[in-house]
Amino acid sequence: MNPPKYSVIVPVFNRPQEVDELLTSLTHQTYKNFEVIIVEDGSAITSEKICEQYRSVLSIRYFVKPNSGPGPSRNFGYQQAKGEYFVIFDSDCILPKFYFDQIETVLKSKQIDAWGGPDRASSTFTPLQQAMGYTMSSFFTTGGIRGGKEIAGKFQPRSFNMGISREVFERTGGFKFDRYAEDIEFSIRMRKMGFISALIPDAFVYHKRRSTLKQFYHQVFNFGRGRVQVGRVHIGEIKITHWFPAFFLLGLCSIPLTSIVNIYWGIFLGWLYLIYFLAIALDAFVKNRSIVIALLSVPSAFIQLTGYGLGFLKEKFFP
Repeated sequence: MNPPKYSVIVPVFNRPQEVDELLTSLTHQTYKNFEVIIVEDGSAITSEKICEQYRSVLSIRYFVKPNSGPGPSRNFGYQQAKGEYFVIFDSDCILPKFYFDQIETVLKSKQIDAWGGPDRASSTFTPLQQAMGYTMSSFFTTGGIRGGKEIAGKFQPRSFNMGISREVFERTGGFKFDRYAEDIEFSIRMRKMGFISALIPDAFVYHKRRSTLKQFYHQVFNFGRGRVQVGRVHIGEIKITHWFPAFFLLGLCSIPLTSIVNIYWGIFLGWLYLIYFLAIALDAFVKNRSIVIALLSVPSAFIQLTGYGLGFLKEKFFP
């Protein structure tokens, strides 16, 4: 039997329901020449029974290993893979049925070693999940760079939706970080080794992210920490844009003190933040056509920026 062209690798930790939804979306793919590798990363609530339900419709293999984080778990999956290309998704992703068709079209026309695609929020997600999806990709919060656009040929694939050739894994050894910005570090290392990465805009996934603002805060806090950790390994990879959430947080905290020194300057800063959040809500409404999502985008953006900023500052000055 010929080996599959693609090996889909998904690390999972205590999320069988998410795995079920992802596998369902894989059964609907119009392109079929792929295998699926589920890596159970020391879960207490496993996905084994879920995977068994799909053995008749998918070429699927299920592995269990001690908990080590997503980076080593993906490497474990790479080592088991039979395909020419390795594709990784987060367990909370759902694929549109034409995902692999989009990849095939690009690979036939371009010589690339790795790729990534954007994430979107499905209309079936909760309004809060849709709001978090908006703020994670909005120009007003991230500059729209999280998988949504390519800048000066330096696109960095993210692990929620990333593909690499077998050669990339064999030469790089895969992920070096166990968690927190492990995909950013891997993408930078690929670039430094001369591999070509590309954004495939139509190869998007529906990404659920987190269910509550508390969970979202912990996630973005670790994103901030991870960015600083990447900067320690790859000097010069922390840009002024990565400081924005920290500046946002410091500016917000300075309003009370500034008001004591100069009430008018404090009022001016307050109005700047108000206008900023109103711009986010308006843009969210235009993008989603939902007042509820627009309103939820404000606390989502607040949590995203303050959480990332706190994680960034903590790791930078109090590691």
